[in-house]
Amino acid sequence: MYPLSPVRAASDDPLIPGILELVQRSFAYMEPRINPPSSMFRLTAASIQEQCLSGEVWTIGKQPDACIFLSDKEDCLYIGKLAVSENMRGQGYAKKLIELAADRARCKGLPALELNTRIELVENHQAFQRLGFAKVAEGRHDGFSEPTYIVMRKYLENLRSNQNPPAVQQS
Repeated sequence: MYPLSPVRAASDDPLIPGILELVQRSFAYMEPRINPPSSMFRLTAASIQEQCLSGEVWTIGKQPDACIFLSDKEDCLYIGKLAVSENMRGQGYAKKLIELAADRARCKGLPALELNTRIELVENHQAFQRLGFAKVAEGRHDGFSEPTYIVMRKYLENLRSNQNPPAVQQS
């Protein structure tokens, strides 16, 4: 078995096409369930290369089997994509990548991790709750009058004395 050790991808990493394929496969199930369509459809090898330069992309495995995209925000580290190959789920890859993200945030002096997940994907809300995230807001995509996603945050222990997230806000 390949070690459960995340590796940071460089913009010229030969795994870039594999990262794109992993995200596309992992997010495909959402297509009939969400509106508007996933940003995954706009993802390209070039945009992953740009993410490697403007933020961070980490992978686990030779295929790769899992990946996470990280971007600095003013008050948190934002998780843009988190994907685990279907045949590798349940082996701790998502947890390992979230732990890595928390370590990266702490190194940067950022007190929290943040991500967005679609309103319709209740199973994702539950999975992220199990990883320590809590809903802090709702948002909507341009052109929509109702919320289309929720914002979830995980406050990092040794950087924040109040671990309770703020009340849910709707934008």
